[in-house]
Amino acid sequence: MDLNAIVARAQSIFSLPEVVYRVNELISSGNTTNQELEQTILNDPALTAKLLKLANSPYFGFSKKIETVSYAIALIGHRELRNLALASSVTTVFKGISSDLINMESFWHHSISSGITARLMAYDINCRERMFIAGLLHGIGRLILINQFPEESSKILCTSEVDENTIAKAELHAFGFTSTELCAAFLKEWNLPASIWKTVACQRNPTDSEQLNTDAYILHLAIIIARYKQNHRNREINSDDIKSLCKPEIYQRLGLDDEVIELINTVAELQINEMLNCIKPGTTVDND
Repeated sequence: MDLNAIVARAQSIFSLPEVVYRVNELISSGNTTNQELEQTILNDPALTAKLLKLANSPYFGFSKKIETVSYAIALIGHRELRNLALASSVTTVFKGISSDLINMESFWHHSISSGITARLMAYDINCRERMFIAGLLHGIGRLILINQFPEESSKILCTSEVDENTIAKAELHAFGFTSTELCAAFLKEWNLPASIWKTVACQRNPTDSEQLNTDAYILHLAIIIARYKQNHRNREINSDDIKSLCKPEIYQRLGLDDEVIELINTVAELQINEMLNCIKPGTTVDND
């Protein structure tokens, strides 16, 4: 199958709202003002509502209530704003995926968990938000395959849903590429930064990358941790668990410590639930 043709077809089906493209364009220009961004966002009431709800959630933890978009932009900054606009829209973009083959609530819980865990493990404040977006979007290639090829996807997921490596091999055999490769190509066509789609492309085997990519190491482990915690809801993860889940060189490279592991246990779950409540389709701002 032609990967590029499938990406092009998917682009026509799963397109971001125009306001998200415009926000990205304004921020990428490097000379936009907060007022320009505010007016753009206010043109989309649904996005405005979701952004304000996110800004007031424990995800940020601001002590004062944020009631205006302009105040939200001033507090969270342009880079965070772009990522929140994307996060607020992505669940709606993919809301038409059939639930016959995949539990969408579980899918988004895992995706958000991966993003927040990756954000918590980020080594530099400047890479935290791209790590969240990489985690949030890392699995959408599978949604595209389910939408485009439901029969083939059904056979793959029904026979090997507990083993990601087996699924990847089955995808490669059936389609000539994996959902990970499809995801990276699709995110590239969405005009996301190369730092995001290249990281997503290396998510399964970060140590096989030609260049040392700490972002890919973080994403790889965040996905594993998110899956582990989803399967062990009542158990806190510890350093021994993490060491057992990944290759030694990944653990050593990331230099994880007890403080980060404690953050994953105490902060992540609260942020995951808040983010899920904020970005799921149909979410509105409370009127209190």
